[in-house]
Amino acid sequence: MNFPFVKGHGTHNDFVVLPDLDGSVHGDLEPAVVAQLCDRRGGVGADGVLRVLRGDVDGGAAWFMDYRNADGSVSQMCGNGVRVFARYLEASGLVDPAGLDGPLAVDTRDGIKQVTYCDDGEISVDMGAPVIGGQVDISANGRHYDAVRVDTGNPHAVVFVETLAEVGELSRAPISCAHEYPDGVNVEFVAAGDQTVAMRVHERGAGETWSCGTGACAAVAAAVSRSAGSTPPPLPTTYSVTVPGGALTVTWGADGHLHLKGPAVLVATGTWTSPAQKRSMETKLAT
Repeated sequence: MNFPFVKGHGTHNDFVVLPDLDGSVHGDLEPAVVAQLCDRRGGVGADGVLRVLRGDVDGGAAWFMDYRNADGSVSQMCGNGVRVFARYLEASGLVDPAGLDGPLAVDTRDGIKQVTYCDDGEISVDMGAPVIGGQVDISANGRHYDAVRVDTGNPHAVVFVETLAEVGELSRAPISCAHEYPDGVNVEFVAAGDQTVAMRVHERGAGETWSCGTGACAAVAAAVSRSAGSTPPPLPTTYSVTVPGGALTVTWGADGHLHLKGPAVLVATGTWTSPAQKRSMETKLAT
């Protein structure tokens, strides 16, 4: 059985988009199917899957982004992904940005996000208010680091370093306390400057990726709080975030919310044959 897909990326954090408006095509979207689809040699290849579902209009959002990590695990939110999701809605004719009265509401497991199509072609997302916690211990490549806990829809541990080169390779997940992060954690290694952040990230369920939207927001929140010290950070403030895949802009607004802005690009469409999905569908048809 062939299933349609679209491939896209936000600063080269790449995704497979699966149109499934009423949820009837992919059912529960089994983890094995997601992992096979994201396999860069045996599948289409991606950091994650974005399933496009209709949302609860009465609940405030006509669309729901069902996001899965590359290993098939469920994730609450994806800042780059929601921009690619919105770009797909535009490209497929499901949403007309010119006809919107304001931001587009997209529901996620982290609640409804307000998405704005910008005049410069980029897309901005209101990511909500960050939650900044205390320090946690992170180990990577035999070194121990003090990290800052930040929640931006997903759990993050932000490590400040002098240079990103000192981190070494990130093919294996940094080690964290299991009781602190029972479902895993995204770890950002950050070199901060004046209104700038350079970042590398290891994402739970995906490995080192070229970009992470919620991670960029976490890095800026940690950097601003660090520079402000014990006094409340001056808001609004805008940071330029450099990731291996490009550049993002994060503004911590006067409303206390983080606003993530960056590109969202669709690069391919096609159909995909999943042996695991085919077996699942055949079993359902047989019963």
